[in-house]
Amino acid sequence: MIEPRDVVFTFTFETWSDAVARGMARPPDRLALTLLDHPAVHRLLVANPPRSAVRRAAKAVLGRHEAAFPHDDQHRLVTPLRIGQVDPTSVGGQEREGAAYGRSLGRSARRFGMARPIVITSSPFAAGYGRYEWSAGATYYARDDWSELPARRAWWPAIREAYARIRESRMPVVAVSQAIIDRIDPLGPAVVVPNGVEPQEWAGSVPPDPSWLAGIPHPRALYVGTLDSRLDVDGLRVLATRRPELQIVLMGIAGEPEHIAAIATVPNIHVLPQTGRAGLVAAIRNSDVCLVSHVHNELTAAMSPLKIYEYLAGGVPVLSIDLPPVRGIDDRVLLADSTADFADLLDEALALGHQPEAERRAFVDANSWRSRHDRILAVAFGSV
Repeated sequence: MIEPRDVVFTFTFETWSDAVARGMARPPDRLALTLLDHPAVHRLLVANPPRSAVRRAAKAVLGRHEAAFPHDDQHRLVTPLRIGQVDPTSVGGQEREGAAYGRSLGRSARRFGMARPIVITSSPFAAGYGRYEWSAGATYYARDDWSELPARRAWWPAIREAYARIRESRMPVVAVSQAIIDRIDPLGPAVVVPNGVEPQEWAGSVPPDPSWLAGIPHPRALYVGTLDSRLDVDGLRVLATRRPELQIVLMGIAGEPEHIAAIATVPNIHVLPQTGRAGLVAAIRNSDVCLVSHVHNELTAAMSPLKIYEYLAGGVPVLSIDLPPVRGIDDRVLLADSTADFADLLDEALALGHQPEAERRAFVDANSWRSRHDRILAVAFGSV
């Protein structure tokens, strides 16, 4: 049993309100939820990334309120403010902001009565440039290799410098894949903790087919996630052409609409908007096969696709491109060199059918977020 400690947790680039709006679906969101009621956490200070004081004031004037946070004697949310409206892209800018952010969190922790709390941050900037002399130590929780994300291209030099500083500081690193560990190459403790699932969401019998999905015939192949350049649209077009009976459903935020527009007119490809958690669970459990149809690149090679755990929690067989983080997860994940090659494995995947309920539940229990988060806390608390 880990002795309870005070913990400061920081989000990546988004806020608590952003996490609530997306249904607490991403790995840092899930960790924040666990920390709120974990017996090893005495007091919890959750910190948003720095935000513009001007924009925050404007939102207040316009009546745009932040999502509610469970403030009480043991839980508090803070948002450090800055003058600038965007994250600085330069190393020097990040140095200044990181120092200011660390000092602000230290002041907030002291006001909260914390003495030498543990810091867990999911931000590469906060990990690399933050100053935490007031803490008992900081741990970086990495869910992506941000130095390869196209949307963060302007920040790549600053992110890579942050990795170098994490390495040199011997800061513990917990990452969702070995590839991220390898790229940071930390000199301190380094542990791979893959993504997981929330057992409560996947309990019970198969929910009814959502009305917005019911009109799409079977067999259905579902992809869930941000619809952007990670998605292999050329491969999906080949799959749709070779297997015209297969209805391919792409569901998520259109991160790069122009990328998806190229296949949105294919008759057996259906592009649907993001849904809430209940809708996502229902869509997965009412599909015949699920897809990890990414392109092969440095970004996807470092991912631990959260979706693959959710697909398997729903009892659905999976077709995935062959990437190191997806190997060995489960026998019901069939691997191919490319999305186009899914056409050759489709019959085998469909023959697997939905997993027997006892086996499905066993997978859910073995891959719970709580078990993952216990390992993260063990690293952060120095128990590994």
